[in-house]
Amino acid sequence: MGYEIEVRSVGGGQPTAIGSGGPFTLIVDRPSSAGGGGLGFNGGQLLNLAIGGCISNDLFREAGKRDVALERVVVRVDNDYVGEPAVATDIGYSVELYGAASEEQLRDLAAWVDEIAEIPNSIRNGTAVRLTAVKVNRP
Repeated sequence: MGYEIEVRSVGGGQPTAIGSGGPFTLIVDRPSSAGGGGLGFNGGQLLNLAIGGCISNDLFREAGKRDVALERVVVRVDNDYVGEPAVATDIGYSVELYGAASEEQLRDLAAWVDEIAEIPNSIRNGTAVRLTAVKVNRP
């Protein structure tokens, strides 16, 4: 299954944009202090959100495969950006698992998901990102 998203600015010479993927949307922006409207996630937050979302989804998916009772998950993802151009520092994440399963089962589940989660593994293994087209339109 492929994943295609689109980020489309709302106009007015501002970075505020709507990100969409299929029927789902979110707002992408920069903080007001950096020239944006401060209305949505910036790119760094979205990267961390992708990691956190992937880990959360995979924990539930893999818990179901293992018959592990999992009720709630909290994933926290943290990093910074340094340099010029800015590049992400190492990204760390932590999980809190709530469920009736044993502590050993929940710890094993977290370790397994850390090994197989798609987004973290894409980053760890250096998935290439490249510009594939530029189309210029004039008003």
